[in-house]
Amino acid sequence: MIRRIIVLLAVATVTLGGAARAVAAQPDLNEQDKKFLVQLHRVDLTEIQAGNLAQRRSTDRSITDLGKILVDDHTKLDESVRQVAQKAGVPLPEDPNANQRQQLAELSRLTGQVFDNVWLAAMITGHRQTLDRLDQELSEGSSPEVKKLAEDARPVVREHLNMLRKARGGPMSPSPSPSPSGPMSPSPTGTMSPGQEGTMSPGQEGTMSPAPSSGGTG
Repeated sequence: MIRRIIVLLAVATVTLGGAARAVAAQPDLNEQDKKFLVQLHRVDLTEIQAGNLAQRRSTDRSITDLGKILVDDHTKLDESVRQVAQKAGVPLPEDPNANQRQQLAELSRLTGQVFDNVWLAAMITGHRQTLDRLDQELSEGSSPEVKKLAEDARPVVREHLNMLRKARGGPMSPSPSPSPSGPMSPSPTGTMSPGQEGTMSPGQEGTMSPAPSSGGTG
């Protein structure tokens, strides 16, 4: 009887020890890390759908090529996001948020040159906002794994932004280093003039919102 109790205690110790190691292996996430995982996942979902739209709606080869790049790169990025979120126990949404879905629907109603202009402006604005969120995670996050996601995604998003600006005829931007004192300031929420990044104002979670226009863009 005593021997049986000893064996049971030994089994329990091994089991609990394994559970303790599993808990210890979980990343040490703060609220910024959790919010960032959800935001980055929704950005990936939105960019993938936007890239697919570009391939279907545009007749400009440079735009359709950019759309394919967005789909390929954000699909790869999101695979890493899903892996880290699953390990950390952070549930991810299945779709973009309501604002993002509405904006994608608005893009889907456009065609031709109007689509190309609005799509480029929207993608430029969205990628600028995504860079802000990546820098915020690098500054305020606590999980090394989640911060590594931001670090790995940053050059990809920066390259996308440069390609989008080049397609629109705008200047290429060097890749700035994250601010040591805190996250970069978010881009202005007002309407952008045609000489800047387009005619779209930033929306929620790194997306784009059509700015009011007297002439209309669709």
